[in-house]
Amino acid sequence: MNYKKPELLIPASSLEVLRTAVMFGADAVYIGGEAFGLRAKAKNFSSEEMAEGVAFAHAHGVKVYVTANILAHNYDLDGAREYFKELDVIKPDAVIISDPGMFTIAKEELHDIDIHISTQANNTNYMTYNFWWNQGATRVVSARELSLEEIKEIR
Repeated sequence: MNYKKPELLIPASSLEVLRTAVMFGADAVYIGGEAFGLRAKAKNFSSEEMAEGVAFAHAHGVKVYVTANILAHNYDLDGAREYFKELDVIKPDAVIISDPGMFTIAKEELHDIDIHISTQANNTNYMTYNFWWNQGATRVVSARELSLEEIKEIR
């Protein structure tokens, strides 16, 4: 059997934490911008910090994923489009999304950036995984409530 090596993915709440995670062996880090993430009230990355963090991580062979996993309202959509245009310039390796509307905008605005589906989307059955895969998602993160047996069954 051909097994993939698990990815060590570390959350980074600041440039300092990102640098530490990179230097201590993370394969990837995930970060949030100042908007469109579920931890919007936490300290997050400005566009400038995000660009610096992505450049640093990439220089050390580490991937960066940016969360944009809100469940969007109509008033969020125009800002999300502008945000994804900024991310298209910054070039993280992926965005992490949970909302189909946000997914649609990301597909329209991002080039050469993967789209991952967040655990927040409550991915609990194989049809959901197939749906997201068929839409173009490159990774679907399982819901936290799934047992190992259920994950094996989905796989």
